[in-house]
Amino acid sequence: MFHLRYFRCFRFALLALLAGSARAQAPAADSLAAALRRYGQQTLVEKLYVHLDRPVYAARETMWLKVYAVDGTFHHPLALSKVAYVEVLNSLHQPVLQTQIALREATGQGSLNLPASLPTGRYVVRAYTSWMKNFDPAFYFHTTVSIINTFTASGPAPAAAQAAGYDVQFFPEGGQLVQGLPSRVAFRVADAAGWGLAATGTVRDGQGRAVATLRTVHAGLGSFELTPAPGATYSAEIQLTGKPAGAYKLPPAAAQGYVLRLTEASPAQLRLRVLARGVGAAAASLALLGHSGQHIATAQATQLNAQGEAEFLIEKATLLAGLSHFTVFDSRRQPVGERLYFRRPRALPLSLGLAPAPVGPRQTVALRLALPAAAATAASASVAVYQLDSLTTGASPADINTFLSLTADLRGAIENPDYYLRDSSQVGQQALDNLLLTHGWSRFRWAEVRAGRPPALPYPPELHGPLVRGQVLTATGAPAPGITAYLAAPSRAPRFYSATSRADGVLQFEPKDWYGPQSVTLQTDWRRDSTYQLALLSPYSARYAPYPAAALELGPALTADLTRRHVQAQLQPTYFGRYAQYELPPQRDTVAFYGVPPVQYRLDDYTRFKVLDEVLREYVQGVDVRPRKDGFHLMMVDKLHNTFFQQDPLVLLDGVPMFNLNKFMAFDPLRIQRVAVFTNRYFYGGQDYEGMLSFTTYRGDLQGFALDPRALLEEYESVQGQREFFAPRYETTQQQQSPLPDQRNLLYWQPAVQLAAGDTQQLTFYTADQAGRYRVMVQALGANGQATSVSAEFEVKPAL
Repeated sequence: MFHLRYFRCFRFALLALLAGSARAQAPAADSLAAALRRYGQQTLVEKLYVHLDRPVYAARETMWLKVYAVDGTFHHPLALSKVAYVEVLNSLHQPVLQTQIALREATGQGSLNLPASLPTGRYVVRAYTSWMKNFDPAFYFHTTVSIINTFTASGPAPAAAQAAGYDVQFFPEGGQLVQGLPSRVAFRVADAAGWGLAATGTVRDGQGRAVATLRTVHAGLGSFELTPAPGATYSAEIQLTGKPAGAYKLPPAAAQGYVLRLTEASPAQLRLRVLARGVGAAAASLALLGHSGQHIATAQATQLNAQGEAEFLIEKATLLAGLSHFTVFDSRRQPVGERLYFRRPRALPLSLGLAPAPVGPRQTVALRLALPAAAATAASASVAVYQLDSLTTGASPADINTFLSLTADLRGAIENPDYYLRDSSQVGQQALDNLLLTHGWSRFRWAEVRAGRPPALPYPPELHGPLVRGQVLTATGAPAPGITAYLAAPSRAPRFYSATSRADGVLQFEPKDWYGPQSVTLQTDWRRDSTYQLALLSPYSARYAPYPAAALELGPALTADLTRRHVQAQLQPTYFGRYAQYELPPQRDTVAFYGVPPVQYRLDDYTRFKVLDEVLREYVQGVDVRPRKDGFHLMMVDKLHNTFFQQDPLVLLDGVPMFNLNKFMAFDPLRIQRVAVFTNRYFYGGQDYEGMLSFTTYRGDLQGFALDPRALLEEYESVQGQREFFAPRYETTQQQQSPLPDQRNLLYWQPAVQLAAGDTQQLTFYTADQAGRYRVMVQALGANGQATSVSAEFEVKPAL
């Protein structure tokens, strides 16, 4: 029986956690808070932020990137996943480039070569982990970049045609309009591509009477006040500059329901007012649950008064930095309204020092990054230095602080998101509130939270490295459960994996030290399972969220910069391409999966025979070759019981299982370098085998052995190897006078800057031959979850 003393202790702890709530707790609020807390433990929120080296690229250039992984609540570095998936999508949401980036200690770095075949346009770069694939793809990292193919459009291209029409949407505060209740209604005016338009207008009732006026404040967003009359309908006449006015219907007002209004009660408190109409006495009991990234900030309960009004006071100090959700529930624990609030985060106090004096070509530039001791945290940073021109005007990388605290939890693309953190004026606050009213939503459904059951999570986190997924199907294409399959990548350090298919036929393998392209084999033991179809599944998400990318317009004013980019795109690969492709060798475990074998034979130490049967008979001890009517069988010695096993052992060639022993025994032994012998029962991957023989060829690539036609052979791209950013150095007079042209657009890229509290680091690089303005962009994340984006500019003067 649950003792009353423990219940009181539990309740006291819960009250302490929810300190700052202005109202006494109620069972409904308590149970909702407990349900959300339990749901949050089951569905840990993971966020990725990707720092791209610049916002505009030319085809044939390299896109450099750094990935930051954080938890979705406190934005602390989260070393959960070990792989990030990065894609470049075209305007049709089709991936044109894909790669896997290894994550170590919650960060990763990589690059993408932009092929010469990419057409000019705006592209979306998105990133996610295997764990994030369990949730809405709108919560993946997204940002837009411009890619210009100067080989197909080296001069000015015609401006893209503007799509006709525009869209208007209305968002009542709290979620709905209710007859007779005053409401604040936010609205959004956007073009066909989804980008905001400035507009004015008038709201009219069904008789044509004006009841409100409206005007956008920022990025096509605005709001107005409206009290719907019973039975009335409303529409808004929207006027855009140079376009005819259009009429758009407002959502109909409900005869009964709830309306929310969030205001500032004081510098330290928020007031959430609830107005209700026609809900009945049974629904008069209300509960409020406020959470920041599923971290519970407040849980309160109250009653509607006789006028159908209720009020909640919320202490701002209980809210985490960033977005908070306030959800109001009725007595049936059904959500009846939700409102978002944003608390500005404290930025990481990282400073960037740069000598303002102009420098010349091929000269040194020194940067100074300083993290004061008062920061009381270590930080990871990435630094990019790129040239500014007419093509980069108005383009800037996504700010890590803005993304993590604001845009990562809002629906759709946000125009100029840095504005909302930068402008703290009254107009800026109004624009921010409009943004929250029009783009707000939750990462979960309350029905799932209240159900108390863990949601379906088919994609586990990749805790140690990439997971390779396959599928087994019957001859009719139906999933085949309970079938054991074997995955291998031929190698001199054999790697062999087995898995049993789930109810949906899916197999899951966890290979070790897989980098770059792999020639892999997937097969079943066709002696038992010969009729099944096998497939390797793509590790990339097949779900896409709408993310608008405005058309890229290249007008005559860009001719000079397009020409310069065209020259850069040809000269840099020609003179420095061999350095730019340098890849650091990955650190691989060179020991086979079975470790050091108990007995191993190097065949070159013995008389070489031309028949494998003779090799095994003459000097490989512990195996008995037995020809039978159905062909060869290999009986291994059971060393523990001093007898022979009765079944064939597991036989591997360069890590690939050999199920056709007759065919394998015909393989040329002169291509085999060594054989490892296990004369005991061998357990591996949930399977056990009566001994094992592992043969390794000289090249580790099967050396021409033809696998069974039922085996699947496929090229599989795994985690990319790490490439080193190359930039020429001009330390000597000879280097400075080198005739090789240096037309770099990206002068410097350093993704792995580590700073301790009180640390100052100086980073140096050399300018190129191009005169002009250059931007230094630094993105940084502290171990305490604080983030910042700092930048500076300098000028390179032409050579005299």
